[in-house]
Amino acid sequence: MNLFALASDRCVPHSRSFAWTVRAALIALSCSVLSVLPAVPKQEVANRLTGQSIKSTSVAVNMYAIAEGRHGRLIRDLNKDDFELSEDEIPQKIEYFSRETNPALTLGVAIDTSISQSQLLGAEQESAKGFLRSVLHSGDQAFVMNFDVDVKLLQDLTNAANELERAIDSAEINQTGRSILDESPAGPTGGTHLYDAVYLASNELMKTRQGRKVLVLVTDGEDQGSKINLQKSLEAAERADVIIYSIIVSDPQFYSLVGATYHGGRNVRTLASETGGRTIRVKAIDQIGQAFEQIARELRSQYVLGYSPSNPRHNSFRRIHVKVRGRNYKVRTRTGYYVRDEEPTGSHESR
Repeated sequence: MNLFALASDRCVPHSRSFAWTVRAALIALSCSVLSVLPAVPKQEVANRLTGQSIKSTSVAVNMYAIAEGRHGRLIRDLNKDDFELSEDEIPQKIEYFSRETNPALTLGVAIDTSISQSQLLGAEQESAKGFLRSVLHSGDQAFVMNFDVDVKLLQDLTNAANELERAIDSAEINQTGRSILDESPAGPTGGTHLYDAVYLASNELMKTRQGRKVLVLVTDGEDQGSKINLQKSLEAAERADVIIYSIIVSDPQFYSLVGATYHGGRNVRTLASETGGRTIRVKAIDQIGQAFEQIARELRSQYVLGYSPSNPRHNSFRRIHVKVRGRNYKVRTRTGYYVRDEEPTGSHESR
């Protein structure tokens, strides 16, 4: 069921984008239940990488992990026995392991187009295009969206580089601060609907996809006016098994001119750390490209870990902790997952 009304560019002359009516978000949340299941049938973790589905009544959990040494150095030569994994503080046996990153990649790029990004958008667009060219391979798909007071899908999932680049170039700063859906001239202005963007990308575009799912946010990290709060947007990402990366870039001059205080990206860091991604703070405009390159390197350095939970029937959010035996390495992976009380026998989709 589609929870959000969509306006097609075929209905709006000269428009290049679809616009989600995010005003429906609160109504949608109150009348729908998210039930995305990141657990997959046992024996399916490896098969899932090829897009196959098999029938099974037992359950396994899979995840992607990054290992870092000193100064953020990526560790790429670990083996299965190097890792220790626990669920709700109970040790689990790692049954599936791979250093390969061949699974299909579903990648979203979401660009902040609120007025505070006016001086930064051009550099962000050029860097984002280079990033997509470097990471997308045959079988991968990506989408492009922007967000300000509206959340707009500029390009739906595709592997066509020219269409993705055209969509990135079409992103424009919302200079008026008004929603394209607001027919009242007296309505409120301004806003950065960051949480709405995360919710919609996760719940509408990525939850039914297989393989790796990554959302890259390019923003100053300030949310203003979202109908969805931080917790709901995080829950949507966790249920859809989305890894969130955040490139935080802000314009100090803008905040100085409008007499506002920049509070940083604390909540964006929460979205990234809880889903196994990372936040990269950009201090100069010429560092935006380097931030994208860092994300690209990490996507080529992931481990795949899979295990069968010792208690497969339990309706809750389960906490996961992964570490490397005997080494002071930092392991980044999602901090947990949601499961349903019972899963019907037969094939089903991994999230």
